[in-house]
Amino acid sequence: MTDKAFRKIVDLETKKSVHVSMTKLAHSEFRKCLLDHNLSMQEVLELFAQLVGENDDRAIDIIKQAKDNKRQKTLKKLTNNEVESLYDAISQIDPFS
Repeated sequence: MTDKAFRKIVDLETKKSVHVSMTKLAHSEFRKCLLDHNLSMQEVLELFAQLVGENDDRAIDIIKQAKDNKRQKTLKKLTNNEVESLYDAISQIDPFS
């Protein structure tokens, strides 16, 4: 058995299944682009994972962008929660009592 054949067998036996949740719009735009290039999501996501594992600059930039997006979303959520808490606190104070 050649090394390449052995590696294929090991890859088949050690694959991991991944579930990804995304918005319908993101999914449809991603799918449409991949169809234009005759690619599957699995092919693209596996390549991306490999590039991340190799510390590819392009892939790491995407990781950093995702991290920044998550941070911004968290900050916005915190800010909205703080505003609501402030309004709740103000509404409980009766200046005429």
